[in-house]
Amino acid sequence: MKHLKRLLVGKPLKSEENDEQSLSKFAALALLSSDALSSIAYGTEQIVVVLVTLSVAAIWYSLPIAAFVIILLVSLTLSYRQIIHAYPHGGGAYVVSSENLGEKAGLVAGGSLLIDYMLTVAVSVSAGAEAIISAIPALYGHQVGISAVIVLLIMMVNLRGLRESASFLMIPVYTFIVIIIALIFVGLFKITAGIVPLNATAVPGTAISGISLALILRAFSSGSSSLTGVEAISNAVPFFKKPRAKNAAATLAIMAMILGFFFVGITFINYWYGIVPEKEVTVLSQIGEAVFGHGFLYYLLQFATAFILAVAANTGFSAFPVLAYNLAKDKFMPHMYQDRGDRLGYSNGIITLAAGSIVLLFIFQGSTERLIPLYSIGVFIPFALSQSGMVVKWYNEKISWLKKSFANIVGAFISFAIIVILFVYRLDDIWPFFLIMPVLLFIFYKIHDHYQNVSEQLRVEEAVKLHKYKGNTVIVLVGNVTKVNIGALDYARSIGDTVIAMHVSLEEDVQKEKQIENEFKNLFPGVHFTAVRTSYRSIENPVIRYVDLVSKEARKQDHTTTVIISQFVPRHRWQNILHNQTNLRLQFRLSWRQHIIVSTYSYHLKK
Repeated sequence: MKHLKRLLVGKPLKSEENDEQSLSKFAALALLSSDALSSIAYGTEQIVVVLVTLSVAAIWYSLPIAAFVIILLVSLTLSYRQIIHAYPHGGGAYVVSSENLGEKAGLVAGGSLLIDYMLTVAVSVSAGAEAIISAIPALYGHQVGISAVIVLLIMMVNLRGLRESASFLMIPVYTFIVIIIALIFVGLFKITAGIVPLNATAVPGTAISGISLALILRAFSSGSSSLTGVEAISNAVPFFKKPRAKNAAATLAIMAMILGFFFVGITFINYWYGIVPEKEVTVLSQIGEAVFGHGFLYYLLQFATAFILAVAANTGFSAFPVLAYNLAKDKFMPHMYQDRGDRLGYSNGIITLAAGSIVLLFIFQGSTERLIPLYSIGVFIPFALSQSGMVVKWYNEKISWLKKSFANIVGAFISFAIIVILFVYRLDDIWPFFLIMPVLLFIFYKIHDHYQNVSEQLRVEEAVKLHKYKGNTVIVLVGNVTKVNIGALDYARSIGDTVIAMHVSLEEDVQKEKQIENEFKNLFPGVHFTAVRTSYRSIENPVIRYVDLVSKEARKQDHTTTVIISQFVPRHRWQNILHNQTNLRLQFRLSWRQHIIVSTYSYHLKK
């Protein structure tokens, strides 16, 4: 398994190589904008699909609807640029909402985005599978299987690290950008040259019998799904090269200009050419065939669309782990989501996202049309909360707040309007969201309560007295100064005359290491404190090397070396530490009067 992991994921990277993994604007555009850019493959189609439920003549309404979508795009882009500069450490809507609107609003935003990123992956790969099936009809009926395979492949790419996933994405993303630019320019050239006359189902201004505001609003809310992914860059600011905020804001602006041009161009060409949605062929596929014919460029468009829709899921894989990290840092998700993997990515978040997305694909049978409404509500709630949070922030700062918050006010108003529209007109499609969110919030608070309870039990509130006895060399693995450490060190003093408190720290955590060392010196006089640094975010090898060194010295005096695990160390780790260490005597105790903890799971010490 170890060799297979190395083959699939690659060799571990040192912590100090993290800056080398940072992204340039060119690479970040591919990695973080693929979701937003790919949405033009179905954004226009979602508008038209709603309109044709009344009449094909109603397609002309897609033009004014597209104009309002662009207004929302401009507002969101300006707002998220402000968020990037105001919160350069990332976190996006969760951090903005938590700081300015309160904890509950932040958790609603964070929970919505967690769901939305799973839906991002599910929608992207299902739409990619549909594009593949449009080009190869023989694959019809195998959409779920194709989608699940694509998710697993993207997961493996992300586990290999930022730079490798960005490098992998550049070819499909920039191929798609080039082919869509060609599609729009060729389509517009044929229109202006008179090669393609107006084939629209109705000219603008035509009165359509039965048209209603409700239908227009439904079409607008569906078309606004094209803007999902706009927030991803604000969540992932730490991924950029320095100056991070400046590069992230520039990348967001570039992405927004490309997205706006694509959306308007595709919508106009769809109207002019009179394209009507069909069941087994996407609207973009029909536009490609009308503009390019059925030759090489058409197939290049189809496969470029399929690839970018598939890799658009990568935006979720980039943003979900960072959001999970921020929630875990605030103790609303398990701390394992703060751990970096061998390739410096947040591997637990990546794997969790892949598993959740595959479950959604099977539940909804890979249907993009059924996933889109949930996708929209999941992203517009954070949009609305983040815009409102920025309005509150500017108001509290009292410096030109109305001027600064104008874009936020517009964005918040439209976002809340879309939420109301979805709630009123698409409740049959989005009701699962309102069941999932309360459950998710309950889980957040239960996790937070657990960490608070454990923290209270571990806190050292008074001076520590240790008993001194004679014995041999004892090494106690320690994390922070807690009641567990007190019990473990007391026990260590009862069996040994040389007690060593050993702490493993990351090379970049020098300040934290000094703080822990000072606490130990003050609280545990007579106990030797040793800090061993690691570059690979793992305790196994540093502990084994140090224990070997101490054991050799102890054997010279005919002493036995005992290792006590006095912190929450996963079972596989302490098994690795003690594997083949025949000269050691391990003190195995599971919650022995709060003294020694060797456990796979954290639990209340009083149990």
